[in-house]
Amino acid sequence: MAPTFAASRAALPPGGAQPCLGRPGAAAGMQTYLVGGAVRDALLGLEVKDRDWVVVGATPELMLQQGFVPVGKDFPVFLHPTTHEEFALARTERKTAPGYHGFQFHAAADVTLEQDLARRDLTINAIAVADLAGAELIDPYGGQQDLKRKVFRHVTQAFREDPVRILRVARLAARFADFSVAPETTQLMREMVQSGEVDHLVAERVWQELAKGLMESTPSRLFAVLRECGALERVLPEVERLWGVPQRADYHPEIDTGVHLMMVLDMSARLQASLPVRLACLFHDLGKATTSVELLPRHHGHEERSERLLKSICQRLRVPTDCRELAEVVAREHGNIHRSAELGAAALVRLLQRCDAFRKPQRFAEVLLACECDARGRLGFFDSAYPQAARLLVALAAAQRVATQPIAEQAMASGADGRKVGELIAQARVAAVQASGLVNASACG
Repeated sequence: MAPTFAASRAALPPGGAQPCLGRPGAAAGMQTYLVGGAVRDALLGLEVKDRDWVVVGATPELMLQQGFVPVGKDFPVFLHPTTHEEFALARTERKTAPGYHGFQFHAAADVTLEQDLARRDLTINAIAVADLAGAELIDPYGGQQDLKRKVFRHVTQAFREDPVRILRVARLAARFADFSVAPETTQLMREMVQSGEVDHLVAERVWQELAKGLMESTPSRLFAVLRECGALERVLPEVERLWGVPQRADYHPEIDTGVHLMMVLDMSARLQASLPVRLACLFHDLGKATTSVELLPRHHGHEERSERLLKSICQRLRVPTDCRELAEVVAREHGNIHRSAELGAAALVRLLQRCDAFRKPQRFAEVLLACECDARGRLGFFDSAYPQAARLLVALAAAQRVATQPIAEQAMASGADGRKVGELIAQARVAAVQASGLVNASACG
């Protein structure tokens, strides 16, 4: 039996059942409907965080008369003067050029609700509610049935006109891991890739959808859907190339580097990691796809290659600085962090310095979390401990207890330059780590 909106009304945030000034439809011919993800999530019994409304039978002038504030650049969207929720005039779309911006919009009082719903991506997002009591559910494209079947299905052929919709389907798959993509929708997405429509995606939209997808409960599904339709090769070819690349079975029982990467990403979700950590997990092994065939399944020097590749991706997608910098440290140092139990005090201090742990201890903790995801994202290691993290945090705490200011002042008073001051501080930190009992004489210096 399909879910009912009335039974799921409690999932909606407070806001009242009459969103317009006065009541919905109070102005001549004006009708207001709750649409999209809010309706979908309420029907699934999930918490609804944001609500979107579509207004039928209105004009921009009428919206302004009722006190709404215009915010839309490409088509008429308004903010409610009290709730600040978004209200969009019902509209139709016509493709005029490739890419996300290649549309001509028609928003007028004669556009019907069914016409507006027809331009939406998936049937489960093309359900409307006339009032929050759920007295009238408008579902002209079978969205409730697809919710029951747990299927992502495109509404009409208009889906093919917007390449961002491929990314949205993949992101929703990461959120609703038990849903599948309808075969005809997968085929449609393949055709969009083959026609080159995906090549017109702008960097900002790719990053926006990628970031959202990485933060979902099963991020591996995002990449499974993109791979299935061929879009990953166009959007992130550096990641796509990891599948089929072997690793040493004694370290990686799952062998395939792409399979390992998906395990690492899902581990990052399991450990509720931040976006910078999850992106670092995604990019940490990129260099393995460029290992010479004669060296496989070993990957000597892949860390440096990974760092170089991720820098290029981050520049291409305009990734925020905090995400990029954390990913660089993880790519470059994750092998050393994994092997840190073998390091002596001097090598540990050098590792901490390369990770900039003294200046950014909170970021270093995130570096260690990404490394833990990497270590546990392997077949048979999901529930394993990662003692390297605790050990390195103890080493950092011991080194941080060194009072650096007196060392610097004394050294400078005797004529030492900045480089010498740095050496003396490092020596004191090494002595502190050694004195902590964390390392033994046999450990590598």
